[in-house]
Amino acid sequence: MELLEKVLSRDNLNMAYKQVYKNKGASGVDGVTIEELFSYIKEHKEEILWKIRNRKYNPQPVRRVLIPKENGKMRKLGIPCVIDRVIQQAIVQVLTPIYEEQFSDNSYGFRPNRSCEMAVLKILECFNDGYDWIVDIDLQSFFDEVNQDKLIGIIRRTIKDGNLVSLIRKFLQSGVMEKGVIQETKKGTPQGGNLSPLLSNIMLNELDKELEKRGLKFVRYADDCLIMVKSEKAANRVMESITTFITKKLGLIVNVEKSKVARPNQIKYLGFGFYKKVNQNKWRPKPHIKSVQKFKYKLKQILCRSWNISLDERLLKLKQLICGWVNYFRIADMKTLLCEIDATIRRKLRVIIWKQWKKIKKRYTSLRKLDISYRDAYVTANSRRGYYHIAHTRVVEQAISKERLNKRGLVNSLDHYLKVHIITN
Repeated sequence: MELLEKVLSRDNLNMAYKQVYKNKGASGVDGVTIEELFSYIKEHKEEILWKIRNRKYNPQPVRRVLIPKENGKMRKLGIPCVIDRVIQQAIVQVLTPIYEEQFSDNSYGFRPNRSCEMAVLKILECFNDGYDWIVDIDLQSFFDEVNQDKLIGIIRRTIKDGNLVSLIRKFLQSGVMEKGVIQETKKGTPQGGNLSPLLSNIMLNELDKELEKRGLKFVRYADDCLIMVKSEKAANRVMESITTFITKKLGLIVNVEKSKVARPNQIKYLGFGFYKKVNQNKWRPKPHIKSVQKFKYKLKQILCRSWNISLDERLLKLKQLICGWVNYFRIADMKTLLCEIDATIRRKLRVIIWKQWKKIKKRYTSLRKLDISYRDAYVTANSRRGYYHIAHTRVVEQAISKERLNKRGLVNSLDHYLKVHIITN
C-alpha cells in the first residue's frame, strides 16, 4: 500500500480527527470551528479524499496570529483550517514511525516519549563529564526561513510516494492570510500547524547527522541546539565550522548577535539555568532568573487585590499556575526560592481577604470566628492602618494561618515540589 493510502485510511483519519478535536484550538480562515468539524467531514469527506488522491486538493491559507515574546517582539503563528489540521495530523501519524528510526538520540523536541526534562538531564551529564564549554547557536526565525526545496529534497530521500510529497509541498506553499490579505509562502514552514514540528526535525536531522559524524556532544530541542566541548579553543573552532555548515548546506540563517561560546552558568536553555554548589564540583539545574521573573509576574496578576473575583476562583488559578510551573521545573534545585514564594503568596492572600472583609463589624466577627480573642479582634478590626500593615500583624497571621489557607485550597509550591521532585545526580 502506498503511503498516501495509509494516510487516508479510515482508522488513521479517525485517529487524526480525535487528536485534533482533543487539542481544540481556534478556527482557520474558513471559520469552521472544532465543534463543526464532525459535520463538515461528514458532508465533504468523499470530495476531499478524491481531490487528495488526484492532486487537486488545495489547502486553505493559514491564519496569521502574532504572539508577544518576552523580548517585546512578536512570534508569528499560523492557524490552519480544522480540516487541514486533520489531514496534517494524519500525515504526521504515518511519517513519524518512519523518521523516528532516522532521528538522533540527541534530539528531544516534538518526539514521542521525549521531553524538555530529558534534554536538560542529558546536558547536565555532558557538563559533569567535563564538556562544559558550550557552543550556543541561535537560528534566526527558523520556522520562517526554512528552504522548502531543500526540505522537499530531504523528504524525497525517504518518502518515495510522489502523491504524498506533493501534498506536503502544497501545505508548505498554502500561503498566509494576514489582515485579510493572502501572502505567498515560498519559504518557511508556518509555526502552529500539526506538520511543522515533524518537518523541522526532518530538516534539522541533517545538522544532527553532521554533528554525530564529527563526534561532537550535543543536545537539540527543536531549533534550540547546544554543542558541548572541553575547551574554549575547540568551542570557537566548532562555532565557526558549524555556522558555515548551517548557512551553506542547510540554507538557514545563524543569528550572529545571539550565538555565543559560553559556560553553563551563562546560558538559558528551555527555561533552565545551571550553577555549581559551593564546595561541590558538579553542575546543577535551577530555574533561570528570567523564568522566575515570568512566574512571579503571573503570580502578581492573580494576586492583584483590585481583581474582583472570588477567593475560591483565585485559589484555583493559583493551583493551576503553581502545579504547572513546579511540574516543569521538578528536576531543578529551588527549595529556598519556593519557600520565599509561598510566604509572599500567603501575605498577599491575607491582604486580599482583609480587604474583602471591608467593614469593622465583618472584620471583628470574622476574627472571632477564627479563634482570635475579644480584645485582639476589637483592636485589629478598628485599626486605621492600611491593608498591607494589618495583614502582616500577628493577629491576622494567626487568624489566616498557613494551615487554614491550605485547608481552603491553597497549594504550597514547596510542598508540591517535594512530592514531584526528581533528584538529579
